[in-house]
Amino acid sequence: MQETLLSANSQSSKPLRAIVIGGSLGGLFTGNMLRSIGWEVDIFERSPRDLDSRGGGIVLQPDVVEVFRRIGVNIGASALGVQSRHRTVFRPDGTIQSKQIAPQTQTSWSLIYTKLKAAFGDEHYHQGKVLVRIEQDMPAGTVTAIFEDGTRKTGDLLIGADGGNSTVRSLYWPQLQPRYAGYVAWRGLLAEHEMPPVSHDTLLGDFGFANNRGSHILGYLVPGVQNDIRPGHRIYNWVWYRVIDASLLTEVMTDRNGLDRGYAVPEGLLAARWVERLNKEASELLPPGFREVVQATPQPFVQAIRDLASNRMVAGRVIILGDAASIPRPHTAASTSKAAANALALAAELAVSGNDIDAALARWEPQQVMFGKYLETQGSATGDYLLFHRLPVDAVG
Repeated sequence: MQETLLSANSQSSKPLRAIVIGGSLGGLFTGNMLRSIGWEVDIFERSPRDLDSRGGGIVLQPDVVEVFRRIGVNIGASALGVQSRHRTVFRPDGTIQSKQIAPQTQTSWSLIYTKLKAAFGDEHYHQGKVLVRIEQDMPAGTVTAIFEDGTRKTGDLLIGADGGNSTVRSLYWPQLQPRYAGYVAWRGLLAEHEMPPVSHDTLLGDFGFANNRGSHILGYLVPGVQNDIRPGHRIYNWVWYRVIDASLLTEVMTDRNGLDRGYAVPEGLLAARWVERLNKEASELLPPGFREVVQATPQPFVQAIRDLASNRMVAGRVIILGDAASIPRPHTAASTSKAAANALALAAELAVSGNDIDAALARWEPQQVMFGKYLETQGSATGDYLLFHRLPVDAVG
């Protein structure tokens, strides 16, 4: 398949150039995939530093593995994460409600980012570049990105892969804003060897869940420091969804230094009052294994759960994808795989279109918009049922 894509694009009369805004997973999926079909690609990331210390666990999905295969990173799925065997649901008192065999692989944001970044290389990955404006010359079929430091870059296609607070989206579709879903995800990472005995005995090796009023928690093992997947060197990743009224959201997202972080507070910066509240509510709502692992986590962090599904993803030679275009709730386990799927589909359409980029984008957009809306519907239904006990509309009556 890769050889077919390469030969189709090699018939182009000029080298095609892509400008990717955003150097996280969506940008790296896209940059690597476009390179695999012969495009020249530059990625521009607003952060001046590498991003490999961010985030937590990810459920590994086939589209992510397929990107690695297409770009020639020859590793098996087992090297990309930690396998779990069972899905176990606990009652609040710690007894088991259900336990089913359901093998799957859990990985980490850091591992995926590190491997994608290494595959792309440093030469055309530009850090500390803040996008301020985009200019299009449609007769010429070019697009130019202008950055805060005065840098200008012109190409044949600009891809906004700059996340849920996308600058590219705000320039072309300012009316599209993520909506707060009414709850947050408290998150934590704890070294496997630091897990309390009850947590180690009840949670280790499985994908665990527990529900309570306005509360849904899950957890699993992910690769450890330097992506180590050896037993004893891994990290336990937990995600605890809790209802938080919108009136309190700004307080939750104001870090320990008094800075309003908007919709996510990273590790080490969660205000002490919220850490205390988290530990108190863990005692009241969680089964022993989850309660102990939450309370043993030294630096919990938090993100607001938001909804977004764009009706448009193409404006001339500018497109958006990944979380810039749609933000599925984490219950779908699809945020990372959606970005990979967007990139795979984009590369496939461009590869068979030669220089007719506009025709490729016209074919690409409808299916990707539909995919984002499907995930929005699926994620909203799941989250609203788990946190608010609301049944989907078509299930009522």
